[in-house]
Amino acid sequence: MSILVVGATGATGRLLVEQLLNEGEQVRVIVRSVQSLPEHLIQNPKLTITEASVLDMSDAALQEQVKGCYAIASCLGHNLSCKGLFGQPRRLVTDSAKRLCQAVESTNPANPVKYVLMNTTGNQNKQAGETVSLGQRIVVGLLRYLLPPHADNEQAARFLQSHYKASGDAIEWAAVRPDSLINEAEPTPYEVHASPTRDAIFDAGKTSRINVAGFMSELIVNDDIWNKWRGQMPVIYNAQE
Repeated sequence: MSILVVGATGATGRLLVEQLLNEGEQVRVIVRSVQSLPEHLIQNPKLTITEASVLDMSDAALQEQVKGCYAIASCLGHNLSCKGLFGQPRRLVTDSAKRLCQAVESTNPANPVKYVLMNTTGNQNKQAGETVSLGQRIVVGLLRYLLPPHADNEQAARFLQSHYKASGDAIEWAAVRPDSLINEAEPTPYEVHASPTRDAIFDAGKTSRINVAGFMSELIVNDDIWNKWRGQMPVIYNAQE
């Protein structure tokens, strides 16, 4: 059995792929350019690389990618450039989730496939009864209107929430919500909460990408952790010193 990772060339995606390979897992990635991956990952015999775009692949090709996978991890995001923020595809994260989940359903897996989505703590989980400050509502409302990537992240999580609710579904899911992402060379202690403990706009915490990758890897390979957080949107922060 394998794990499929999309968004593997991003700053967090690369760390997740490396973590899973270090765990001894067989990993598949779909990337636009192989050269965007570090050489040590390209040379790893446990990594299978497909050079393509998830949104441009045929249904049959995508079904082949998910066949035999027990988990899919999405670290997809929009580049912080004018084209990345405002160009097409504006619903990269959401449309990729839909296509991948539909591909899984078409293969009729014997057991539910885990879908781990990297999201954002700025995405309010209304189904869990989360409330936010008036200031955060105003700012997030502006972000939703002015920056398409924020709405994309919200819609991706909402799609998973609305379509996969029962334990017998082909997909089980968790949406990991880090706060302000930072780069750290090594993992550090971190905290995971069911809902934000800080205001995502006016009192944001920090989360290192390597910790996000570590937690996403744990969700995939550790069934006890998965059973604790499946169907939820856990928030991850670096532990405060």
